[in-house]
Amino acid sequence: MTGGDWRNSVVSDDGTHHVVDGAPLYAARFTEVLKFHAPGLAPVLDGSGAYHVDTAGRPAYAARLRRTFGFYEGVAAVVAEDGWLHLRPDGTALSAGRWAWAGNFQGGRCPVRDGSGRYRHIGADGRPAYEAGYRYAGDYRDGIAVVQRDDGYSTHIDASGDELHGHWFVDLDVFHKGFSRARDEAGWMHVDRHGHPVHGRRFAAVEPFYNGQARVERDDGGLEVIDEAGRTVVELRPARRDLLHSVSAELVSFWRCQAIFAAVDAGLFERLPLGDDALNEPERRLLGALGELGLVTRDGDRWAVSLAGALLRGEHPQSLRAAAHYWASVGRRDWSALPRAVADPAWRAPNPFAEAAADPASVRALHAALAPYAAHDYAGVGAVIDPGHNVIDAGGGSGALSVALLRAWPDARGVVLDRPEVAAQGTVPDDLSGRLRFVGGDLFSPWPVNGDAVVLARVLHDWPDERAIEVLRRAREAVDAGGRLYVVELVRPETGFRGGLLSLHLLLSTGGRERTAAQFHELLRRSGWEYEEVRRLSAVVDVVVARAA
Repeated sequence: MTGGDWRNSVVSDDGTHHVVDGAPLYAARFTEVLKFHAPGLAPVLDGSGAYHVDTAGRPAYAARLRRTFGFYEGVAAVVAEDGWLHLRPDGTALSAGRWAWAGNFQGGRCPVRDGSGRYRHIGADGRPAYEAGYRYAGDYRDGIAVVQRDDGYSTHIDASGDELHGHWFVDLDVFHKGFSRARDEAGWMHVDRHGHPVHGRRFAAVEPFYNGQARVERDDGGLEVIDEAGRTVVELRPARRDLLHSVSAELVSFWRCQAIFAAVDAGLFERLPLGDDALNEPERRLLGALGELGLVTRDGDRWAVSLAGALLRGEHPQSLRAAAHYWASVGRRDWSALPRAVADPAWRAPNPFAEAAADPASVRALHAALAPYAAHDYAGVGAVIDPGHNVIDAGGGSGALSVALLRAWPDARGVVLDRPEVAAQGTVPDDLSGRLRFVGGDLFSPWPVNGDAVVLARVLHDWPDERAIEVLRRAREAVDAGGRLYVVELVRPETGFRGGLLSLHLLLSTGGRERTAAQFHELLRRSGWEYEEVRRLSAVVDVVVARAA
């Protein structure tokens, strides 16, 4: 059989040719073939290379390539010696551009990756459809595609490359019948075209809605079908996890903190590796618990520290040793007040900053506990904050954020403004000498410095609204109109529970709270700032951007 209907053809069982109703479509045989696509051409591979053939098995053009794929919207992605490109049916290139990878056209757009690893979309002429580059970009469906930025969060863009709704998610899918699967820190859900959740529930996994209903998996392993309001229509499988013991595990979660603290306090992480014969019975039991937490490993009778456990050694550059002491002592003390705080709305947390000011050792202990979090969480801050020529890092503590920011912006200078006892302990790295300084001051009084921009990193969340507004007003006084403010904190979602435990901790430790974007908008409005946007820095840190009115 030769030149038959390619639309009804399939790849043969041995993958060397195409057949229709069990009969060969042509006489030729290849090393590999893929399906036919309009206009009736199929990708093939043989000893001469990769190319496309027609329904008679004849080459569609003379060129030979490394690899060929199917035609979509009149062009096919192929791999040549000098990179990826798209070919027309006659073998001519769509454009002169070459890519590190290329996808298929859908709706006049195609995702590609350049030599630097950046993804974007090209148009039907083969040229970029917009300027921005992303960490990843997917196919368009109905004029909308998913793109992922460098911090791993994803959003939807339209055919022009503009953000559809401005909401960013941990993971995201294209729209299907008006809804998209989306995941935030709490789990999977469905969102509408405005990026808003269509129901308040979160799941371990969700399928797209099909005629108004979707199959979902709960965190407890149960399966059910829900409607568009998130209501259970039918349960398909009961919970696979024992809820009683799941709740019980939360009740005894303090075991973990105490086990880690005991090991840190005894210097156990520094002593490893050790064999059983060098340990007493309680130490071996403690190591067994740490093994369950993934902090140590065991090979035969010999114990060693895992990569995670190494964070609890004093010499680790991001050591959490001081944090372990802090959470097991001060943190435990603060949380012991929770029953009183719930029972008495008039209860107020102590002022930890005033307490620390009376004791230099407490200042050092507090900042030693917080330092590894700051160094880790602020590492990429230069990508989302433009400090101008002079930036004020208000309440900047040990200066970890300023150090990261000034290293990312070589022409900028910075001031870390903090309480006098904190500023006195600040140290300037050799490479930032002359560009960074520490100044003592009170954030609630007129500031002794001025700048082009102010950064408030995990400062406002330490205070109730009225006190936070006082700080924001002082910040406004320190910049001219048009100056920028960057509030670096976790921004709680309008729906969902992200940041709930941390907000409760702030109530007990400082009297502060974590806030939503709408709550930040109101604080800024009342203090002389114009809210602009929220930028995501990491999974636990957002940046609220405002302009001096």
